[in-house]
Amino acid sequence: MVDDTLIADTESVSWRAAWKRPRFRRMAIGGLLLVLALLSVWPAYLARIEARDGLQLNDVVLYSLPVYDASLAVFISLWSAALLLIYRVQRSPAIYLRFIWGYALLFITRIISIGLTPLDPPNGLIELRDPLSNYFYGATFITKDLFFSGHTASICLMAFCLTRPRDRWLVFFGTAVVGVGVLLLRIHYTADVVAAPFFAYGVYRLAKWLVRGAL
Repeated sequence: MVDDTLIADTESVSWRAAWKRPRFRRMAIGGLLLVLALLSVWPAYLARIEARDGLQLNDVVLYSLPVYDASLAVFISLWSAALLLIYRVQRSPAIYLRFIWGYALLFITRIISIGLTPLDPPNGLIELRDPLSNYFYGATFITKDLFFSGHTASICLMAFCLTRPRDRWLVFFGTAVVGVGVLLLRIHYTADVVAAPFFAYGVYRLAKWLVRGAL
């Protein structure tokens, strides 16, 4: 739970005041450039991952669930949370710093974890129709970026970065919708979804430590 003091602290420093601080400028620009660099190599990395053979898991929990195209629910939940985050960032440079560095660290963590866990997708996979997310994946639908779930981890990271209790609970609910949705689509295994919030919290804590003193 986030108290009113934390909300006041994170929203008390304006962007104009924050931009006057050299460390803030370095962290704000550096985090954005790092994310852009990671996005630029992401399609090529995924193409290599897609070409390799992997292990298909016997996921009892997943195969007990019905197969359903939950693309719309996943899309609305993820991008509504993103819009809320952007709205709050307008008043809180602290939220921006924590998210941009948390997202960069999440990106790096996924690159490592996907590389270390060669997996084939579950049977019965339905393609996720998310034109905004899929833009960064290139023209080919990717099926082997499995451990851990990027959609689930990303929206969960947004929840951790937000400071108002109502915002957080709304986005945590959205996280649950996304997690269940990607399972119904069978684009992830249960372990991919269960692990995602733990990775999101870990990178959030690390990002919070990295940007300390910037404001």
